[in-house]
Amino acid sequence: MAVRLRLMRMGKKKQPTYRVVAADSRSPRDGRFIEILGTYQPRLEPSGVQIDNDRAVHWLSVGAQPSEAVQKLLTISGAMAQFKGEEFVPPVPPAAKEGAQPVKPAAAKEEAKTENVEEAVEETPTEAEVVEEAPEDDTKDES
Repeated sequence: MAVRLRLMRMGKKKQPTYRVVAADSRSPRDGRFIEILGTYQPRLEPSGVQIDNDRAVHWLSVGAQPSEAVQKLLTISGAMAQFKGEEFVPPVPPAAKEGAQPVKPAAAKEEAKTENVEEAVEETPTEAEVVEEAPEDDTKDES
């Protein structure tokens, strides 16, 4: 029997939650399974991953093949590192650059507006220049 670690869909319509299960590869997605290894909740922010790493490593060691999605979840939980004998380093979100001060979007817009206004003032001709350039028209009195 070929065992596969995969996701089993649970939850209501348009509100999915998943179980990570060990199942026979021939059984349907939401059908029979051998063991529940954990859960995955993609609707949470950040998404919730709870996996029993010891049981997942057991199934991997006896030859179970994880699906692509489950392999990513096992990497996040640390089960893949434990299976390979590596040290698990949890993923860390990227840190802000040192010395850089965060710019508020409203302040950035105001700065851009003042720069545009200054450029527009420089390009706008003065009244004296407009009067000099205007052609004289003698036919204004015709009605």
